[in-house]
Amino acid sequence: MIQPTDRLSLVSEYYFSRKLKEVAKLNAEGKDIISLAIGSPDMPPSPETIDVLCENAHRPDAHGYQPTVGIPELRKAMANFYKRWYGVELDPATEIQPLIGSKEGILHVTLALCNPGDKVLVPNPGYPTYTSLSKILGQQIVNYDLMENNGWQPDFEQLEAMDLSGVKLMWTNYPNMPTGGRATRALYEKIVAFAKKHDIVVVNDNPYSFILNRDEHLSILQVPGAKDCCIEFNSMSKSHNMPGWRVGMLATNSTFVQWILKIKSNIDSGTFRPLQLAAAQAYENSEAWHTNANIETYASRRKIAEEIMTTLGCSFDPTQQGMFLWGRIPDSIADVEDLTEKVLHEARVFITPGFIFGSNGKRYIRISLCAKNEKMQLALQRIKEVFKN
Repeated sequence: MIQPTDRLSLVSEYYFSRKLKEVAKLNAEGKDIISLAIGSPDMPPSPETIDVLCENAHRPDAHGYQPTVGIPELRKAMANFYKRWYGVELDPATEIQPLIGSKEGILHVTLALCNPGDKVLVPNPGYPTYTSLSKILGQQIVNYDLMENNGWQPDFEQLEAMDLSGVKLMWTNYPNMPTGGRATRALYEKIVAFAKKHDIVVVNDNPYSFILNRDEHLSILQVPGAKDCCIEFNSMSKSHNMPGWRVGMLATNSTFVQWILKIKSNIDSGTFRPLQLAAAQAYENSEAWHTNANIETYASRRKIAEEIMTTLGCSFDPTQQGMFLWGRIPDSIADVEDLTEKVLHEARVFITPGFIFGSNGKRYIRISLCAKNEKMQLALQRIKEVFKN
């Protein structure tokens, strides 16, 4: 009898893949579920971005295979983006690699830098793909704690006390998902110093620095010497309202880029040229576009999400950033799914239980801001009706 590979037993179907099938079934029954679970921006890219895509898609010479390294126009736009917003100098020819989104980048970086059996430091709570892909590829997961009382930042004393032998990679993600914990320059300096001391490559996932953030935009590559031991992902999905376009990037030193390119070039081909040109245009979006299209919209939705949290009796940090709101459930609730399942089946609103991000998330829920104000208000109304006592 034909059997799947052993690696399939190490992971389960992605939580949202499984849960969305249940939501689809409920909708087919007429339940009209409002989803406040997934971080998929519901607003369009800038008009100029769409215009460039359409204009170039009509060109008869635009439909051939493209280089895996990305076209020069896109790499230059990415370098200019880092210089403009982060003050980081990058060589567009050697220190940037376009990606089909950051999720793809997690696979390629791990394949390029880790052998089976190597250890990988993964935050708890953290993005589930850091764990699942490492398991599939045969790495040992070493969790490090992020805790609310430490601002969801690593405890470096705890890290130093761990057995770090065999650790090749460390995953970080700021502004943090799922917790909304904020990045600081001091935090990045500590991470870089830790990486250099222990010969660990840090991969910082940085897709949220433009969401609900009017302050300085931070990158780990702003720290002197960070490029020697750090890789940074930056995705257009959140910051430019382009989740379905699948455009992201990584930035690091030229050696790491070449290692990753060797893997990537054997797995996929270059992205559709008109899409790359449109992405290059999107990187030119004005500060006013980022403010009007994203910050003000998400700020308005965030107020409603905070009302939902309060109605559910949850506590939250009002300073958190990103496109989610992370809240701690009341002590009177035994299990987070008792709450999220009641919200789903009685209030007909889909929110995310924090346990999917790790054991340190088991007392938390996450609300996405990726729904129109009207939908969020309706979700609030439904939840108030169910939890009115």
